[in-house]
Amino acid sequence: MTQTTAPAPLGKLQTGISGLDQITYGGLPKSRTTLVSGTAGSAKTIFACQFLAEGIRRFEEPGVFVTFEESPQDIRVNNASMGWDIARWEAEGRWRFVDASLHSEDEVTYVGSFDFGGLLARLEAAVRQIGARRLVMDSLGAVFTQFHDRATVRRELHRLARALRQMGVTTVMTSERTEEYGDIARYGVEEFVADNVIILRNALEEEKRRRTIEVLKLRGAAHQRGEFPLSLIPQEGIVVVPLSAIELKQRSSDRRITSGNASLDAMCGGGLFRDSIVLVSGATGTGKTLTTTEFVKGGCFHQERCLLFAFEESREQLFRNASGWGVDFGQMEREGLLRVVCEYPETAPLEDHLVNMRKLINEFEPQRVAVDSLSALERVSTPKSFREFVIALTSFIKHKEITGLFTSTTSTLMGAASVTEAHISTITDSIILLRYIEMFGEIRRGVTVLKMRGSAHEKVIREFTIDGAGMHIGDPFREVSGVLSGHPHLARMQEIDRVSGLFS
Repeated sequence: MTQTTAPAPLGKLQTGISGLDQITYGGLPKSRTTLVSGTAGSAKTIFACQFLAEGIRRFEEPGVFVTFEESPQDIRVNNASMGWDIARWEAEGRWRFVDASLHSEDEVTYVGSFDFGGLLARLEAAVRQIGARRLVMDSLGAVFTQFHDRATVRRELHRLARALRQMGVTTVMTSERTEEYGDIARYGVEEFVADNVIILRNALEEEKRRRTIEVLKLRGAAHQRGEFPLSLIPQEGIVVVPLSAIELKQRSSDRRITSGNASLDAMCGGGLFRDSIVLVSGATGTGKTLTTTEFVKGGCFHQERCLLFAFEESREQLFRNASGWGVDFGQMEREGLLRVVCEYPETAPLEDHLVNMRKLINEFEPQRVAVDSLSALERVSTPKSFREFVIALTSFIKHKEITGLFTSTTSTLMGAASVTEAHISTITDSIILLRYIEMFGEIRRGVTVLKMRGSAHEKVIREFTIDGAGMHIGDPFREVSGVLSGHPHLARMQEIDRVSGLFS
């Protein structure tokens, strides 16, 4: 009886591109060809350069870059902002260009039937000279513009792909698309040459550009499916946010910490949980920034490092406001306990903000993170991208066992839910509502703990006031109803007595 041997699992080559190796379960299949296809501005050439750059920087794997369009000098200059010293790597024999562009002095003129024989000889020589493990061809579209016999070009590309596999190099080929969700590549044959296909998109959604990446196929290998946010960061390159790889494996602590306000701690059943996410919701002027300031003050008082991301007020405004409540942010910074980062949301796409925030959290290693406010970030995003941002940020914070406090602004002065709450409320551990209450021609403020996961908490709405010493929480509003719905009104005494009897 003949015994069959199970095929060996397909080996993977780590790309080194942040997040990509997670969604490909370890990288690209070794010694195979991957097509990277995308529209203009989707970062195809940056992907190709980063594939070679990370191979050199992280894995000591030399690479060959075959260019059919841009000159080698243009590629060196255009990618300098990413921190890739291509010229130095060339001098060290770790990066080699093969210039097959129309302007190249080494250009091979093909007469009669199309043949890649001359180019293949140059590639073999370059791979052998530097011991290349990686190879890039950018881009196939230029080949099709020079030679119109697509069937012949396809045959020659297949021949080239087989030769590259025999050389033992892992290859990335780039190609153009005309639509974000149309044909995979411009000429309709490129995807059949490659073993694997990755699609880069730079889609316009609600007047906002959003880059994503999708692994369409990895022949013989598993991978995560769907689109993933992609960001371009100077000195780093492409960063992929692998949302589907996020797992619900965060540890949970019973340890309580202070919110910075003793009365609010009592309303929460003894304080906030160490690794919890807290949402503070309220209309403009209800005290969200003050609550954030007290949260930071409470952390610094206990020698906990605090990181504050502000997207609505400048640094000077935040420091002035804190000083007006008796809190010295400047002194906290000098002691190394506080870092304040202020940016307008419109300065970058939401994915860039996420990557920068995660980077700063890793660098500063805070015990507390505050974001004031999420509603400001919502302005520069679509509902889908905003929810992905919230999931990615909260998961990242919880995995690091950091206490997070986020603020959101309601659309009406007297309450009602905000759009932000709809995206984040289910993944937060605690929700604190700040509301205006109109009584007898006077505007007063109320606070209530709507949700406290894993703990008992007060159910009443308490009045609070603000002065130079911060927030002072007082007695419950017993004579008002309809506060949370945004329609407060005075309750009749009979109604108050009836409700009180139900809970007595």
